Amino acid sequence: MLNKQPLVSAATALPGNADPIRITERHFVNQTDLLDTPTGSQQEVLLGMGCFWGAERLFWQLQGVVSTSVGYAGGYTVNPTYEQVCSGQTGHTEVVRVIFDSKQTSLARILETFWERHDPTQGMRQGNDLGTQYRSAIYTFSEEQQSIAEHSKQEYQRAMTESLGNEITTEVLPAGKYFFAETYHQQYLAKNPNGYCGLGGTGVCFPPQ
Repeated sequence: MLNKQPLVSAATALPGNADPIRITERHFVNQTDLLDTPTGSQQEVLLGMGCFWGAERLFWQLQGVVSTSVGYAGGYTVNPTYEQVCSGQTGHTEVVRVIFDSKQTSLARILETFWERHDPTQGMRQGNDLGTQYRSAIYTFSEEQQSIAEHSKQEYQRAMTESLGNEITTEVLPAGKYFFAETYHQQYLAKNPNGYCGLGGTGVCFPPQ
């Protein structure tokens, strides 16, 4: 089954590369420094929902989001390239790093958008994009975030069960190392407005809170 493609293990993953991908440009849309870490009331979260091009555009448009970037997480290979990730031999999935101001929005609100704008029940694929690098994932940076994400998943599973009867396959785990993707992937759909966007939800709305 295409949605049962196996993940590699730490022992079988590609060993990786000595040097990380160099980020030399600022955010193409809002000119933030992609290398900045959250400060003050800001938080970060890593979200995987298929091809990261369309996903990143979705989040940079949300109120309260300070900056976004795309990269690779959830696997084993150090400093992977796009080609290596697409081989399925790194264990990573494509993710968007979302930095948001918790005084303007919340992780719970961001996750409502996350759930509604992709299909979190497809396993190792998203639509026509097949492979472990397209699996759905939430990678958190604190125990509080982990609790919020797990509760959000439970709430959306309830709605999904009532509407379609499908089981959510999304990983909800503490974040490991985040590796930036190549510069040409960053804010790709702002640079290439007619580029590919594979986002598509199930039509199931997040339950009212």
